Amino acid sequence: MPLNHARRLLRDAGLPKWALLLTLSTAFTVFLELFALPASLLIGPMVAAIALALTVGTGKLRVPLLPLQFGQVLVGLMMARTITPDILGAMAKDAPLFLLFVFSVIAIATGLGWLLTRWQVLPGTTAVWGSSPGAASAMVIMSEAYGADARLVAFMQYLRVVFVAVGASVISRLWVAADGGEPPPLVLFPAVDWPALAATLAFAGFCAYGVRRLRIQGGMIIVPLFLGAFLQGVGLLKIELPMWLLATAYALVGWSIGLRFTRSIISHVARALPRVAACIVLLMALCGCMAAALHVFAGIDPLTAYLATSPGGADSVAIIAASSDVDVPFVMAMQTGRFLVILLIGPALARFIARRSGLAENPA
Repeated sequence: MPLNHARRLLRDAGLPKWALLLTLSTAFTVFLELFALPASLLIGPMVAAIALALTVGTGKLRVPLLPLQFGQVLVGLMMARTITPDILGAMAKDAPLFLLFVFSVIAIATGLGWLLTRWQVLPGTTAVWGSSPGAASAMVIMSEAYGADARLVAFMQYLRVVFVAVGASVISRLWVAADGGEPPPLVLFPAVDWPALAATLAFAGFCAYGVRRLRIQGGMIIVPLFLGAFLQGVGLLKIELPMWLLATAYALVGWSIGLRFTRSIISHVARALPRVAACIVLLMALCGCMAAALHVFAGIDPLTAYLATSPGGADSVAIIAASSDVDVPFVMAMQTGRFLVILLIGPALARFIARRSGLAENPA
């Protein structure tokens, strides 16, 4: 009896599925590393989670909130590590360029959502909320009150994240191959500055606690990014993030994305899937045109421009940029700037367009 009870507890906790997910993630990551694909530590777990969700199902299997938030904080610190005072000065100098392209990507996504809504490619006002290049949680929560199908909005948002992550990773790899170079080898267990690592983990815990306590939307990346960059710039913090720790954070982020693709959601959106995928590809193509303009008119190298203008999510693009030969601070400045603008105006902008379309219901 005690043995049967223990087995039942393990099964109820989802431990067999977690073991399978970990095994699949390792296998996919090793396979992608054979092709030297950037961000394989993110893409592998994400693909494994999608495969598990769509085959054996995951039930209530979800990444626990606290580990996921801690992983997001570590990604924010990884981004902060690349930002120095000199780089911040360069960003301030080129502020008009950043603002122009940040608002251009938002305008492209918003315009596409409006057109798709007017043409009724997707039901109701779904395309307005699903096309937003960021603030996914806020868009999903608010969309239902304005006549959109929240499940379809969530699916469109997170499918876009998968498309962008995989597309950016493949393009980064092809770009390196075309240059005749090879990405640096993956070293999971480098030499570690243990006092600096302890300070980094303590600071990460402080950020996670503060964001949760103050309920700062999107703060798990933004707060450690800005605070970490500031403390590093004044010499009060050395951000130490060995690859084995980042690999854990990347896996948590990848799992959180992939496990959202349940069989029930897929069956619900099966008829709309080709149109949703086409919308996402079109949005990526239009942002690619913006990247080409950034290269031609501002002299930014094409891969940096592509990653900088990719339509979300900021955490996955950050991971890909960090494992590619690009101007990481420029990429993260553009991504972070757009993320902040979307958090501030995105929901209100989508709400305005949903009302103007004439298809939105009056919110309760």
